[in-house]
Amino acid sequence: MTREETASGALHRMPADLRKAIESDPIVKDVWADITPLARNEWICWVTSAKKDETRNRRITVGLDKMRKGMRRPCCWAGCPHRFTVK
Repeated sequence: MTREETASGALHRMPADLRKAIESDPIVKDVWADITPLARNEWICWVTSAKKDETRNRRITVGLDKMRKGMRRPCCWAGCPHRFTVK
């Protein structure tokens, strides 16, 4: 998995399918611009950690719906396993 290391954790690259979905929804696009890089990272990781395409597609659909409703991070998920703490 490609990532960029920063003080706030690992930042995953935005996959094309998630980018297209976010850019197609003005409300979600505004939410995405307003959330922290760590929150963006968690949404990306939540989507890309799906093992099946059908799960990934469902996570994109559900994620956009949750962001439209004001959710800033994936809920009920342990979080990105790629996070680390810089000391």
